[in-house]
Order: sequence, then C-alpha cells, then structure tokens
Amino acid sequence: MRRFLRPPLLAVFLSLSLGAPSCFSQSAPAPAPAPAPAPAPVRLTITGDVEHPLSLSLDDLSKMPRTTLKVTNPHEKKDETFEGVALSELLKQAGVPQGAKLKGAAMPTYVIAEAADGYRVIFSLAELDADFQDSGVIVADRMDGKPLNDNAGPLRLVAPHDKRLARWIRMLQSIKVVTVAK
Repeated sequence: MRRFLRPPLLAVFLSLSLGAPSCFSQSAPAPAPAPAPAPAPVRLTITGDVEHPLSLSLDDLSKMPRTTLKVTNPHEKKDETFEGVALSELLKQAGVPQGAKLKGAAMPTYVIAEAADGYRVIFSLAELDADFQDSGVIVADRMDGKPLNDNAGPLRLVAPHDKRLARWIRMLQSIKVVTVAK
C-alpha cells in the first residue's frame, strides 16, 4: 500500500482544511487605521481681568488693524518683517484700561502670554501702553509676507525692542490679564 501523505504533512493539511488553529492559520486582515482627527481651529484667547473676554480666530485677527515690524533677528543675523495686530489693540478690544484710564488701581496689572507648549512670559500693562512707552509688541501671523510655519506659529508674539528674544513667544495661544490686589 502506498502512502500519499506522511503523518506530519497530513496533520498540517487537516488543520488547514478544517480551520483548526495552527502555526499556519491566517488571521483576519487588520482594520484600516482611522483617519487622524482634523486639527482644532487656532484660537487666541484673552481672559482674566478684562471687560470682554475674547476668543479670536486667525480670520478674526486678519480683519483687525494691521501692524508691520521690520526687525533684525539676532540669532539668525538677518532682517525679518512681521505682520500682525498690535497687542495694545487686542487689549483695547478686551476692555483693558489704557491711556488716561491706566492709573491708580490699574497700575499693578500684568499680562501673561502663554504658548501651546506651556512657555510663558510677563509684561506689565504699562509697558504695553503707548502713553508710557512705544513697545511695538504685536501678535504676528505672517513673516516676510508668508504665514508663520508650524515651528513658529501660527501666532507669534514679537517684542521688537527686547534685546533678547526670550519674550518672543512661538505658538502663542493665550493672553491673561491679571491685576494685583492689595
């Protein structure tokens, strides 16, 4: 009598044909990965001791009075042109005291600017007011005529008179106004 299949091969054949588990069984194809969620729309919030808290989109900012700054970046030793909205204009829209109203109890007020990565800096409210000094601080959304790249933007706080760039916040997402109580 002739053997058609040897016993080990017969076991493999039977396990494959009968669907029994074996080292040769195939698993079901993996489901297709779910598409990545769309990124949340960019918003700049202005909160704290303000009359009118704001949540502004890039489109909202593009419709506000624009300011252009030409600065020399000391790190890269090159000239850059930033476009955006003056921080004082944004504070004005939020109802923060400015000009003649910035006196007395409003003087110990400061502004915390925070980036998406948690980096924060502080400005006194007086240093952002044109009646005290011309700081020229802007919330920029463009550099050299183009939208800011993902590494720097989409929003960047630019303080053109600072000798160091430590308060030039990349990926700006919020501004909080705080008045120090007695």
